[in-house]
Amino acid sequence: MAGSMKLEDIDVDGAIQETAAEASESLGDTRRGLMKKTALAGGAMIGGGSILGAIVAGEASAAGKGRPPASFGKGDIGILNYALTLEYLEAAFYNEALAFHKKTNFIKDKQTEVFLKTVVRDENAHVKALKKVLGSKAVAKPKFDFKGDNKTEKKFVNASFIFENEGVHAYSGQAFNIQSPKVLAAALSIVTIEARHASVIGLIKNARPSSISPDGPFDTPFTAAKVLKDVTSLGYIK
Repeated sequence: MAGSMKLEDIDVDGAIQETAAEASESLGDTRRGLMKKTALAGGAMIGGGSILGAIVAGEASAAGKGRPPASFGKGDIGILNYALTLEYLEAAFYNEALAFHKKTNFIKDKQTEVFLKTVVRDENAHVKALKKVLGSKAVAKPKFDFKGDNKTEKKFVNASFIFENEGVHAYSGQAFNIQSPKVLAAALSIVTIEARHASVIGLIKNARPSSISPDGPFDTPFTAAKVLKDVTSLGYIK
């Protein structure tokens, strides 16, 4: 298609392609099976609809508003570090869950198991890519205590549902604050994946519209202050 943007245009140093290739090799075709079983492709529309929903509902963060605290850095660096902090949280939660599952087989549902393996791959790739882009400006990884919420199947599903939907709200809430088109494109490439995760875990949770698309046809962007408050209230960050 004439005028279309290629991945190479935004991924100049190859960070996104590199991590994606490594991740794909680690999981093989299992994700394809999950997509067929849970209509995962439909979840992609949530991510695409996030910005449209913000415009229609009039709830988007206007440029310069709803930004992460200054402690994350200035401008796009601050937004990337904010995203990295959320990705640290998700990756740590899922990595710990997978390690425990390998020892105990605590997840009995096959779709939930495939979901876990998929999000481990994806969230680790997000962390790696963001850290590579930020370099020495990347924030340090916090210490976490998940209080056993990733060691029983029901608690794991409920916490995953919160994480994935919060991630979609967080990324869409910063879309209007990002200055660099390349950073915006990279953020959008992540938020669509988070939206797919959210859709799948919603189906696994109870297969109701309120779980698959909690905000209805249009997603609600969250300010950084709200997201950080929500995440902190879980008590997982030491």
